This record gives sequence, C-alpha cells and structure tokens, in this order.
Amino acid sequence: MNVSKRLGGAIYVVPNLITSGNLLFGFLCIYRALQGEFVYASYCIIFAAICDILDGRVARLTKGNSEFGVQYDSLCDLSSFGIAPALLAYLFSLQDLGRLGIMICFFFVACGALRLARFNVQSAIGKASGDFTGLPIPMAALTVATFVIATKNADSSDSSNWFDMIFNYLGSSPVKMYVTLFLVVFSALMMVSSFRYRSHKTFHFRLLKPFKALVLAVIILIALFYAPGEFGFIFVTLYALSALVDWMLGWKKPVADEEIFVPTPEEDEDKSSKETENN
Repeated sequence: MNVSKRLGGAIYVVPNLITSGNLLFGFLCIYRALQGEFVYASYCIIFAAICDILDGRVARLTKGNSEFGVQYDSLCDLSSFGIAPALLAYLFSLQDLGRLGIMICFFFVACGALRLARFNVQSAIGKASGDFTGLPIPMAALTVATFVIATKNADSSDSSNWFDMIFNYLGSSPVKMYVTLFLVVFSALMMVSSFRYRSHKTFHFRLLKPFKALVLAVIILIALFYAPGEFGFIFVTLYALSALVDWMLGWKKPVADEEIFVPTPEEDEDKSSKETENN
C-alpha cells in the first residue's frame, strides 16, 4: 500500500495545516510589530518562511498537491510576506515619511500580489518548473526581516570590531530609514521584474563533492550562529542581487512573460460562439 492510500484525507490536511502555520506567524508578525517588538516580528517572518518551504515539500512527498492548497498558499504568502513585512518596515523606520512611507509600503504589497499572481499563472501553463521569474516574495520579505534583526543592537555603544560598527551605523538614525526605503523599493521592483533567479530545483548538488559540501554547510552554520541577523541579511541580499549579476555577466537573460495574460475558458467559449454566429 502506498503512502497516499495509508494517509487518506490526511495527505491534504497536513500540508494545509503547515500553510496555516505560515499564516499564523504572519499574523504574529503584524501583532508584534504593532506592539513595537520589531525583532520578535522579524523572527516570525523567518518562521513563516520555514513553514512555506515545508508545506510544499510535505505536499510533494505525500502526493497531497491540490488546487485548494495552491490558492490557500498564495493567500497566506500575501499576508505573511507582503502585508506583514510592509507594516514592519513602516513601523520600524518609514513612518517618519508620512504618506510617502505608506505609499512605498503599499507598493511593496502590490508588487508581492502581482508576483504571486504571475507565479500561479505560470504554474498553471507549465512555465514555472525552472528558475524563478522575479524575486520570490519570501526572499523579499526576508530582506526586511533580517535587516531589522541585524541592526537590533544599533543603539548600543558596544562596537568592538568593524563588523559591528558597520551594522551599528546602518541601524542608526536616519541611516536606517534610507536603507529600509531602498530595501523595500528594490525588493518590490525585483519581485515584478523579468530577471531569472536560481531555484533550488535547478541547482545540481552533485556538482559539489560531498566533503566540500559538508565544509560549506559548516561554515554557513558557524556564520549564522555567530551573527544570525547580520549574516542572514548578507546571504539574502546576495541572493536578491544574484539575478542582476547573472544578467550583467550574460549568464541568464530576462524572461518575456506576456503569455501570462491568457483568456479564461469562459472567454474562449464566448469567442468561439461569436465566431460561429458570424459564420
């Protein structure tokens, strides 16, 4: 008996339950941000991203993919990685800009919604199996979250090394406002861009020797353990810039996405009926 038959209806419940965890952490991010607990809110976005990774993996392992799960996942992603980080960025440092800060944060949410809609259409027409078109919305949210965590000690006087001094400077007023402004606008534009971002699905781990891969993993773990926010911000930022580097070096070309505007089945039927009447 295979896994699907043993689990029965649970194969659909479990992935969507994990997706609900994504939504829960997004809600907690908003709540904590309103309370002024910005670091706590940022970690909620990280946990939401972990849930977002797990729900897809569990769905594929248990063969519990469903159209309901796809739509539910997108709605949760918009809340956790669109609305939540936008509110976090506004309350963290952009509220001094007034209406401009509100519009910039709304621009981030709108671009996130457009990114998700485009991805859903590309998945439906079989165009989303390779690299990502545009910056994935969880990574856009993580640029804001990791920056908040990285600059959490900016007001302290402890600047024992140049590494701490850099992030203390980035987190000082009014520098953090300009950095947050840049991150929000840049991430929003990259989400709706046609630049191709590398996906873990297209990365061939066999190109790395097991021992070298282990050493690399240990180095990354040590870096994250030493300074999770700082190195997390560096890793996420490098990924956000990677598509531009690939484009400038000629490794990957932007993707034309005009095919996403395809007529619905109802529109096709209306057109065919009108053509029949005209004939």
